[in-house]
Amino acid sequence: MADTARRPEHRYGNRPTMKDVAARAGVGLKTVSRVVNGEPGVTPDTERRVQEAIDSLGFRRNDSARVLRKGRTASVGLVLEDLADPFYGPLSRAVEEVARAHGALLINGSSAEDPDREQELALALCARRVDGLIVIPAGTDHRYLEPEIKAGVATVFVDRPAGRIEADAVLSDSFGGARAGVAHLIAHGHRRIGFVGDQPRIHTATERLRGYRAAMEDAGLGVEESWVSLGPTDPDRVREAVTAMVSGPEPVTALFAGNNRVTVTAVRALAGRERPVALVGFDDIELADLLGITVIAQDAAALGRTAAERLFRRLDGFDDAPAQVVLETRLIARGSGEIPPPSA
Repeated sequence: MADTARRPEHRYGNRPTMKDVAARAGVGLKTVSRVVNGEPGVTPDTERRVQEAIDSLGFRRNDSARVLRKGRTASVGLVLEDLADPFYGPLSRAVEEVARAHGALLINGSSAEDPDREQELALALCARRVDGLIVIPAGTDHRYLEPEIKAGVATVFVDRPAGRIEADAVLSDSFGGARAGVAHLIAHGHRRIGFVGDQPRIHTATERLRGYRAAMEDAGLGVEESWVSLGPTDPDRVREAVTAMVSGPEPVTALFAGNNRVTVTAVRALAGRERPVALVGFDDIELADLLGITVIAQDAAALGRTAAERLFRRLDGFDDAPAQVVLETRLIARGSGEIPPPSA
């Protein structure tokens, strides 16, 4: 079927320039430069006309020293949650491979799960005239990017959707994956299953919790408040939650870990216990095959590649409505999720 989405004439570089501002305001380039850089020598009336042209066109100052006089080097920005998280290695590499195939440079940075830092980093990349952004959001309100998107910065969100704006997003099926993982534990005889996840403001955490609850409801099982723990994924907090759930007179017999960092801490917390506890983790982890950890695996490379391909589709000029692409997960049974409850 033919692609009917409208394409503009040029591939990259559609963002307004100082030349565009000068033409709109009826002044010279030097005058625009003075206004943009806050330099003296411009009358109030002229400054007002230039500023009105800037606002009308959505012009943003170019802070990059790498724009070439004979054209421009296309570049895209990648805002990750945590550069140290192994999950983002293959994702970032896949984005870089797609960018390289399109002759573009990739610039990335980490938000450290801080919404303010995410905004600061994203806007700094825009100020350096990246053509597009791929964002793994830390925050829940991305209206700060609306002027940049209107000014021509193609933007795709990955792993989590944008907040309060319409934008392309590429996600894993967090709900379906968690539901399948918990159903797997139920199928192996477990009825008391704990859930330890990330902070509740994070989309993936709430979707995985929703999948856990759906699987329990499907099986006609109730969920006690003490079986669920959401919060920061630092080892101390997770270890405390896991220990509380598997201790006491009526402990859980199985755990579902909401992400790779939770899984790693859970494995350590459960090591050496006299009574074994079944475990399924969301995200694969290094050495999981050797340790026998059952996981719900998502394809980080496919997430990055799909997001990057959608970004360059936007940069190629396709202006169809923003869409959400959901990639399937898969359960890999390795032993820890197949341990039966003690009474079985």
